[in-house]
Amino acid sequence: MQKEDDGRYGIPFSEDPPVRLEEWHTIHRITPLDGKECRAVRIDMPVAADAHWATAGLRASYHMLPRAFYLKAGKAAEILYWDQNTKFCGVCGAPMRKHTDISKRCTNCGKEVWPQLATAIIVLVRRGDSILMVHPHNLKGDYYGLVAGFVETGETLEECVRRELMEETGVRVTNIRYFGSQPWPYPCGLMVGFHADYVEGEVHLQRSEIARGGWFSRDNLPAIPGKESMARMLIDAWLAGKLQG
Repeated sequence: MQKEDDGRYGIPFSEDPPVRLEEWHTIHRITPLDGKECRAVRIDMPVAADAHWATAGLRASYHMLPRAFYLKAGKAAEILYWDQNTKFCGVCGAPMRKHTDISKRCTNCGKEVWPQLATAIIVLVRRGDSILMVHPHNLKGDYYGLVAGFVETGETLEECVRRELMEETGVRVTNIRYFGSQPWPYPCGLMVGFHADYVEGEVHLQRSEIARGGWFSRDNLPAIPGKESMARMLIDAWLAGKLQG
């Protein structure tokens, strides 16, 4: 990131890249931002000991960059991840070569591939004045989130909501309603948010996935996720009384 004189951070803006690039670096053209061309490249190591630049993980950059820059950085990160993981053809094993900005073609059999999205749902379940919150094993912080999971082949988003809730908590719901969606570039996801009403079921946690969980009211909420997440958006909307039937 580029350090501004007023202490804020931005994305480097120049005709030339901020670091020296070698012949093995691949420069990717990303969709424009406010009419300005954007490029992404994976460098060999972070830039250090330079007063003009700062490095941070993508998730940490949410709290440092303007939202539009963060979203564009997320787009770039997904393209770089896709590039790194599609070096060879999945059909014949031959090297892949860039065909367009968002596609590669096999140099042998002609198989063409595009960046893939891993679609996931996340759901806020209400039971009276409480919501169902869980702490999965893969959460690094000591906070609670909402039940979430990846959509499987052959199922709708709503079916995924019901399945994930049943598998992870044993809870059944009704009135599943769409809330919103967001790109989730960790590494290549699309998070789709829902809220629903509790019907029945005692909470029985899937211990292989969930460490802790239960019902929480406004008066006894645990630590909750950061504002960059769909979980926090859903929780904030519930706290503000915006999730009506």
